[in-house]
Amino acid sequence: MASKFLLVIFLALLSSYQSRVDAQDSYVKSACELAANRTYCERSLYQSRVSSRDGPKNLSEIIMKNSLRQAKVVRGSISGRSSSGGSRQNQAVEDCSFLYDLTVDYLTASLSKLANSTTSTVGWKSAVDIQSFLSAALTNQATCLEGLKEANVKSHQFSFTNDISNASDSVSSSLALMKKFFIAGKAPGKSSHSAQNRRLLSDDDFLSQYGSLDHGVPSWLSRADRRRLLQSSDGDGVLVGDFVTVAQDDSGNFTTITDAVNSAPNKSADRYVIYVTAGVYNENVDIPKNKYNIMLIGDGIDVTVITGNRSVVDGWTTFNSATVSAVGQGFLARDITIENTAGAVKHQAVALRVGSDLSAFYRCSFKGYQDTLYTHSLRQFYRECDIYGTVDFIFGNAAVVFQDCTLLARKPMDNQQNLYTAQGRTDPNQNTGISIHNCNVTAAPELVPVISSFPTYLGRPWKQYSRTVYMQSYLDSYIQPAGWLAWSGDFALSTLYYGEYGNSGPGADTSQRVSWSGYHVMNSIDAQNFTVSSFIAGDAWLSLAAVPFDAGLL
Repeated sequence: MASKFLLVIFLALLSSYQSRVDAQDSYVKSACELAANRTYCERSLYQSRVSSRDGPKNLSEIIMKNSLRQAKVVRGSISGRSSSGGSRQNQAVEDCSFLYDLTVDYLTASLSKLANSTTSTVGWKSAVDIQSFLSAALTNQATCLEGLKEANVKSHQFSFTNDISNASDSVSSSLALMKKFFIAGKAPGKSSHSAQNRRLLSDDDFLSQYGSLDHGVPSWLSRADRRRLLQSSDGDGVLVGDFVTVAQDDSGNFTTITDAVNSAPNKSADRYVIYVTAGVYNENVDIPKNKYNIMLIGDGIDVTVITGNRSVVDGWTTFNSATVSAVGQGFLARDITIENTAGAVKHQAVALRVGSDLSAFYRCSFKGYQDTLYTHSLRQFYRECDIYGTVDFIFGNAAVVFQDCTLLARKPMDNQQNLYTAQGRTDPNQNTGISIHNCNVTAAPELVPVISSFPTYLGRPWKQYSRTVYMQSYLDSYIQPAGWLAWSGDFALSTLYYGEYGNSGPGADTSQRVSWSGYHVMNSIDAQNFTVSSFIAGDAWLSLAAVPFDAGLL
């Protein structure tokens, strides 16, 4: 009898244990269902001994802490390393070190936002912020590997290349949990998808004359910034600290833009305005991660020009070839030209690289050939800008909207095609992509006489989940009937998302477009997902940036 009783108890305990195991297994599998690498995600949660009592916020925190640990391991492995292959190889390693510093920052900020949520859930804005930071962290890791490959750095030289793979899988898992628990199927508290949500600043905010001042304050600033700057001025209306001038004739505070940037306070919550007077400034300008809210103002396109000529042919990595690079959050620029004059024969040569969150560009021009504009990561907006280039000349993995811009294909090298975009989304849960809205997609004058020799396409998939849409834009006759070009074979053709909606012009006919499963002729509901309001939450921050915008479809 006793043995039978013990057997019953044992079987009951075994059944109870199995039920708990089954419940844990079901819970973990459900939590990881959106992960690109589900095996890694599930293993990470099993190793952390999670149970169904751990809520979504706890699970997300567990995975994110693991991501931060992994990123710190990589950063520590890279620190102090150099390659024996030469200066370009060393640059690629240094780029990795820089990118992993940023990755640690983004993961730390994500954990902070998660921990500061006072309830068991996470608010929409915080969830999207975290998704943006995690998307950027994953982009940084892909950029590191891409740079090592580009510079022919042999992976066996460095143990950290294996660590990068683990760190990428961990960040990807964090993204998957954030999307499943706090983003998928949810919407912001305020919907703004229609033309009624147009946000155009008044004439009082934007005077037509460049450089106009009101009591010593730039009249083209928003009312809030003008008011704050006036309050910080002395009795004669002369600004103290928040507004400086760069002039080559010694009439300003500085003669170089770099010195003006260096003069800005670190991590300031206030706008720091740098007015760059007319002239050609031959310098490579960096807005580092500790310089927040820099505003760079020129005297107009082709009047104030920042120029450089770095290229991969001359020994630079693509990442470091930029004439201007901006990482510090909240960077704004207007009425200025940024160019890279290396030329088509020098291949990758970036004019502007941007990894600044909540950054905006108004009435600017970006000139180059291959890889002109590197929209690297985080959330960006471009309004009434001109972008010139040849191969993949708008590329990167930011969440970016171009509105009322002109995209101009130039004459490339012989046997090359022109490609307006090469978007680099590597994970289906990243909130990144290129949205081209109400733009003019055409050719530069130099290309027009020889256009028949250079097929011109809307874009091609640089990475597996490449995402690009053209909406309510004018597509010139130079666009090939197929519209889009494959990268290599059938790579990414079923996983990409390419869309067109409401475009006009002779190049807008979609009847002969590619037949890829990832290509879509969108309806208005699809298109609304890529508006300023929906895609980059622009109505929450652009109104403070002294930049006009349309929140929804026209």
